Amino acid sequence: MHTDPVAVALKFGFLVVLYLFLLWVAWSATRDIAGRGRIPPQETGRGARGSRGTAPAVRAGRSPRLEVVAAMGFEPGTILEIHEEATLGRAPTADVRIEDPFASSAHARIFARGDSMYIEDLRSTNGTYLNERQLTRPEQLQPSDTIRIGETEYRYQE
Repeated sequence: MHTDPVAVALKFGFLVVLYLFLLWVAWSATRDIAGRGRIPPQETGRGARGSRGTAPAVRAGRSPRLEVVAAMGFEPGTILEIHEEATLGRAPTADVRIEDPFASSAHARIFARGDSMYIEDLRSTNGTYLNERQLTRPEQLQPSDTIRIGETEYRYQE
């Protein structure tokens, strides 16, 4: 039985690529389930209304919030109040819970810095998009900005 060395090399190469792909899938799933990069739950009651309390807003007269554009489990137009800080993700401990298969456990974080609100991606698998641009660093939020996580979309308001 004579086998062509090129065919054997191609089969071996295919198996190596297949195993590397499976390892990457397992690593990605483990990272997502474990919530790597997740911010520990705050003890101060900060977050979206109804999740851990109602902390005062960042600046008097300003009420940062997210309007649901498209999100599983929410009617479009639903308002979610954000206070000093909120984590968005699939985890039960997230301040804004996202029922989206493309969302990570701790996907993104909205936080106050000075008198402004910012959003950052928490090293999520599929990325966080602000006005259809993928976040690579924290970005300042402006009224009417669109935040997209997977197929879930919010509009930022003050």
